[in-house]
Amino acid sequence: MNIWDENKLLLFIGFVIPGFIAIKAYELLTPSQRVDSSKQIVDAIAYSCLNYTLLLWPIFSVESGMLRTESPNLYILFYVFVLFVSPTLWVVAWRFLRECECIQKFIPHPTQQAWDFVFGQRQCHWIIVTLKSGRKIAGKYGSNSFASSGTSDEQIYIEEQWLLNSDEGFERPVEQSSGVIVLSSEIDTVEFFYSGEN
Repeated sequence: MNIWDENKLLLFIGFVIPGFIAIKAYELLTPSQRVDSSKQIVDAIAYSCLNYTLLLWPIFSVESGMLRTESPNLYILFYVFVLFVSPTLWVVAWRFLRECECIQKFIPHPTQQAWDFVFGQRQCHWIIVTLKSGRKIAGKYGSNSFASSGTSDEQIYIEEQWLLNSDEGFERPVEQSSGVIVLSSEIDTVEFFYSGEN
């Protein structure tokens, strides 16, 4: 069986590529468990068929008109849109719908972990991390801070470490600190406090 045969190649491009693009775009936008691409062929074909179903009217209009002969470049651009752009647009629209509160009554939120939900908002916070040992690490989680996402082991980089006073208030920055990385295996709780920054 020669996959490079023209008809087989066109079938592959037409019924696998749009779905594969949709799957990869969704994985980029929504932290989730990674699945081996070879196990997603059936899903890719199903998503490709859904893509064509949603674009049935425009495809029918283009194919029944004279666009192919009168403007071959526009014809090619149309199918570039159908094959490569529209699958990504459907994913963005689907994710937006899943994040709407009214839709969440019927379909769960796309973000699976509270960790990804909170840190994915990229907001500034004052933060206190309590380790399993009882030690507390405090600091400013700002625009230069980072938290891992998806299937990676949870880690937090706090850009500015602070010392706490006896009342567990933020007293002052640690001198010459360039931040601190905290591993999830050591974390008991993470507390967030409003920073007044966006």
